[in-house]
This record gives sequence, structure tokens and C-alpha cells, in this order.
Amino acid sequence: PGGGGGRRLRGTGEAVAASAFLRRNGLRLGDELCLEKGDRSEKVVVVGEFMEVDTRLLVTDRSTMTALSPGEKPIAYHVKLRDSADPDAYARAARAADPGISPSPRGPDTTTQTIVGSAAVLTLMLAVVASLGVFNTVVLNTRDRRRDLGMLKPIGMTPRQVTAMTVTSMAVLGALGSLLGVPLGVVGHHLVVPRMAEAVDLTLPSYMTDVWQPLAQAGPASAGLVIAVLGAYVPARGAARLPVAEVLRNE
Repeated sequence: PGGGGGRRLRGTGEAVAASAFLRRNGLRLGDELCLEKGDRSEKVVVVGEFMEVDTRLLVTDRSTMTALSPGEKPIAYHVKLRDSADPDAYARAARAADPGISPSPRGPDTTTQTIVGSAAVLTLMLAVVASLGVFNTVVLNTRDRRRDLGMLKPIGMTPRQVTAMTVTSMAVLGALGSLLGVPLGVVGHHLVVPRMAEAVDLTLPSYMTDVWQPLAQAGPASAGLVIAVLGAYVPARGAARLPVAEVLRNE
């Protein structure tokens, strides 16, 4: 199942339940559940969980379903093809073999693609806004110190040394911001995302929540440093090139 945990069906007497179904009925993986229809009943063990908000959805094997309701007829079959198979070719072959069936090949999960795409766009927008905020702060801070930086030239510092000193000081601030911001972002993710899923009766699998790997954190951690350096370089270079006479006149 593509969901909160457990495993797929392996035989009779097992069931895989929707997250919302488990929450509503107070069940957990490994619990036994009695299914009833008319005067028939069957006991199944919940062995897996999948993401679904339908509070009545439960999946079991064909033999369990037949024992519970012998007269029930299937209304659809789900066929999983090999990765190299052509879904359209399979549908044409199935339709030619039995004109009474209507195969409908399913492509990628459009709902999942929409969610992932929306999250990616939102993340990119937030990253751009945050980057512009950091860049603006660094530029204004460096411009405010323009005269102070220019005064370093009369005491013997070269323009290159003034630029390097300013960029280095801003790089330190950017590195400190990354060291604080990345852990806070990870903590916020672990606090907010599970509660958002709980609000809609979903249990997210670990592969959807354990996304903060060392390589994934390297990008955001270095972004603050790069933005600070880029934001400080141009105004620092301009301040370092100020003529000494102009600096002294302004003072």
C-alpha cells in the first residue's frame, strides 16, 4: 500500500485499510477486525495502511470477499503491467480479445503530480522572497557603512582589502543565518506537516516526511552564504573605490 505503513496483502484473512478508516474506528496495524454482511462474518487482520480520506474504505483479498458475500460480482479489475509494457497496446489487445470490456489505461497519478508541483512552486516562491530579503538587507547594511569603509583607505588599506574585509564580514553573518535557519526549518517541517496530515485524517509514509538528508540540507545552508557574499560585493567594491578626498569632505 502507498501509505502509512505495514505491508501488502499476502493471503486470506488480511486487510489493508485507509488511514481515515483506522482513525475513525480506533484501529492500528495488527488489530483484528470482524466484517459482517447479512448473516455472514469474516475476521481479518489489518496488515497495512494507505493514504485515503474515505472512512469506509477497506481492501481485502478475493477469497475473503467471496466468503463474506458469495453473490458479489467484481465490477472492475486492476492490472499492473511491467515497467517496459505499453499500456495502450495492452488495452487494444484486451479490447480485441473481449469487446465487452472497456480498459482504461492510467497514466501517472495526476493528483500527486499536482500536489508536488504546487508545493515545488510555493517553495521556489518562498525561496525567492527570502533571498531578496537577505540580499536587500545586506546591500543596505553595506551602503550605510560606505563612508566608514572609505575611511579605511587613508590608514593604509587597499581597495581590495576593504572589499575583502566587508565581504568576509557579511559572509560570516550569512553562515550564521544558515546555521540557525536550516535547523529551525527542519523542526518546523516535523511539527507542521504531520499536523496538516492529521487534519485530513491521513498518515504520511516515512518516505514523504524523512526528506531532510545531508545533501538536501547543503543547498539551503550554502544559499545564505552565497546571497550574503553577492549582496555585499558590489556596494563594498563601490565604497572601496571612493576617493579619499570625497570621504574626508563628507566627514
